[in-house]
Amino acid sequence: MFKLSKTTDYGIVLLAQLARNASTEPQNARELAAASDLPVPMVSKILKTLAKEGLLVSHRGSKGGYRLAFEPQNLSVADMIRVLEGPVGLTECAIGPALCVHETVCAVREPWQLISRVVEQALTDVTLADLIHDGTSPIFSSVRNILQIEGRDAFRSDPVASPAPLADRDH
Repeated sequence: MFKLSKTTDYGIVLLAQLARNASTEPQNARELAAASDLPVPMVSKILKTLAKEGLLVSHRGSKGGYRLAFEPQNLSVADMIRVLEGPVGLTECAIGPALCVHETVCAVREPWQLISRVVEQALTDVTLADLIHDGTSPIFSSVRNILQIEGRDAFRSDPVASPAPLADRDH
């Protein structure tokens, strides 16, 4: 299974929370934790990382807190993942050369690199602004058409059925 770490998942949730309330005063860790139903220590750690990496601006003082450093439409999901988790890549060789000892003889190196680039491009095409519109952003229309998914419910229900296990497939 390909999956984001909890830190990355929570970090994107916090960025979305800040984007939804961008016009209000800066929000502190305790407020963001309560609004997102996340533990304060984890939220504090993630906010510090996001500020250090330049995705958030930190404001000190009694009315202090955090604000987005970018407009939501200028922050891609790929950027958020890179800051919180590192390079986007499904295999070591897709991240950079000489990271895998088998890359010179690997029979599937090029296809995996191509697949990783497609995934990274898809994540680059989706912005924080797209995420905060509950899946109603136009970027998701083509995805719905490809996957034949209807409306917003697709983002709230069970995922699309998995393909049959290899043992059950025709060869």
